[in-house]
Amino acid sequence: MSTLFSGRTAVLGTMHKKENVIAPLLRESLDLQIIVPEHFDSDRFGTFTRDVSRKGNQLDAARAKALAAMERTGCDLGLASEGSFGVDPQLPFIQSNFELVLLIDRKNDLEIRGHHRSAKTNIAGVYVSTPEEALAIARSWGFPEHGVILRLNEHIPVLIKKSIASEALLETCFKKLQTSSLLKSLFIETDMRAHRNPTRMENIKSATEDLIRNCLSCCPRCSMPGFVTTNAVLGAVCRLCARETDRPKGSIYTCYTCGYTEDRLRENATVEPGECQYCNP
Repeated sequence: MSTLFSGRTAVLGTMHKKENVIAPLLRESLDLQIIVPEHFDSDRFGTFTRDVSRKGNQLDAARAKALAAMERTGCDLGLASEGSFGVDPQLPFIQSNFELVLLIDRKNDLEIRGHHRSAKTNIAGVYVSTPEEALAIARSWGFPEHGVILRLNEHIPVLIKKSIASEALLETCFKKLQTSSLLKSLFIETDMRAHRNPTRMENIKSATEDLIRNCLSCCPRCSMPGFVTTNAVLGAVCRLCARETDRPKGSIYTCYTCGYTEDRLRENATVEPGECQYCNP
């Protein structure tokens, strides 16, 4: 399938091996080749270990990384991804991972995004007092396939030991930190960087698949890619009381290029009584 991106090259702003999941998908679906700039420091845009604060929001950070990579290489196509973690807006008390993958096309003045939110995440952190306790906790998080990080304190960004991916290194780092600080307990947390966290990498893959769908969705009016869902149309009918609910019955699609919008409604959209604000207030 020929697309606006066929045969072109995009630069991906990453230092955490995200090209391992992003590049094959874009090559197969969009005929898009991916390069990664050498010695690219994506940590300067913010870190999960809180030693570098993110400037702006999630989209701002992804955009800054993509533009920096484009500036470095001269590519007119840039890519970046940015993740965030927090309480799921639909599932209170459940932690979720929200991944954004952004494509910037300077040649065609386009910005297309892919998103994925998942409750499948192992983000966690706890204070531990012995190497044995640290190892037991780490294993419960999927260690050593999933990396861990050791630090003196949850909030103070000093003496942080990253890239711990073996039992021997975990024990060594624990003893060194504990001895140098004279603290009884240390803080251990999951390493949420993509190359150290296979669970997060799977969510980045899903966000990339969403990006591809949006790149292949073209506007009925101007034919440019990026005709995407921007809002929901509420009013699905309850199967029991037959009243319109606050659940979606369709989506509003909008074109990034020309601004054309279109409501796409599901035929005979209904919901179960359990989702009805009247039957289940």
